[in-house]
Amino acid sequence: MKELTVTKNDANQRLDRFVGKAVPLLPEALLQKYIRLKRIKLNGKGAKRDDRIREGDVLQLYINDEFFDAPTEENAYLKVSLPQLTIVYEDDNILLADKKPGVLCHSNGEWSYNTLIANIQAHVYQKGEWKPREENSFAPALCNRIDRNTGGIVIAAKNAEALRIMNEKIKDREIDKYYLCAVCGKPKPQNGVLKDWVFKDVSKNQVYVRKQSCPGAKEAVTEYRTLQTKNGLSLVECRLLTGRTHQIRAQMAANGTPLLGDGKYGTERTNREYGEKGQALYSYRIIFNFKTDAGVLNYLCGQSFSVENVDFVKKYFDFEFSVDK
Repeated sequence: MKELTVTKNDANQRLDRFVGKAVPLLPEALLQKYIRLKRIKLNGKGAKRDDRIREGDVLQLYINDEFFDAPTEENAYLKVSLPQLTIVYEDDNILLADKKPGVLCHSNGEWSYNTLIANIQAHVYQKGEWKPREENSFAPALCNRIDRNTGGIVIAAKNAEALRIMNEKIKDREIDKYYLCAVCGKPKPQNGVLKDWVFKDVSKNQVYVRKQSCPGAKEAVTEYRTLQTKNGLSLVECRLLTGRTHQIRAQMAANGTPLLGDGKYGTERTNREYGEKGQALYSYRIIFNFKTDAGVLNYLCGQSFSVENVDFVKKYFDFEFSVDK
């Protein structure tokens, strides 16, 4: 139990708003519950959330110690009362989450509890599968990341061994990743392999594509096949054979078929015409194609997982596809 004495500068606030500021990691839903359960008392008595506090009032807070810690990315999960997740698959070792466009995988330098990792950690914590106060260093972690405005499957490891193995398999290219994208026009040829050299301008966070090698450039290889063309757009499936920054976006644009909605590599006029402000790109399928021993994750070898709904596919195409899981 902790006690807080109301000072002059804190007076005349509603009780719930004051506690929310004083204990920033406490989720709003839990705050209101604790007031109802009288785990938050005003001058030794139960109180209502809209009671006004006065200078000299004493609050008794029967709240777990971890909620009083300073907010950081590492403890942001505590602020999440109801995790917002679309889970594609989960077992004792891993969780596959369908990250929606607009959601950050990690915070961008400022503390936030609206990230994918905070919601995954909150989910595992609330299930009782992760007890951070008993861990010396491990916390559930993402094995891959997807750009903020790109959606798709993100792999999270729920224990240290799974994290080590997944990181190794990703590095060794033993996990196949397939993307769906809506591009402007029709790729020529309809199916093929894009082999280019790309280099990144870090200051602009932009990738440039060249057909020949140049200093600082890395090879980028993408397999693609056109699934449907309709009303000036094509639905294309891409398989990454390398993992370069903005690889699909930059290569498709260089090939004459930029992604719909892509503000960096696309066509502004076309994006305005369709009213799209984010690239139509989705990491919709992964296959665990292990070539070497995967230890505790061997059971995943050969398994395929995919998302069932991609908004831009439903919006612009009538293509139906099925993927064996």
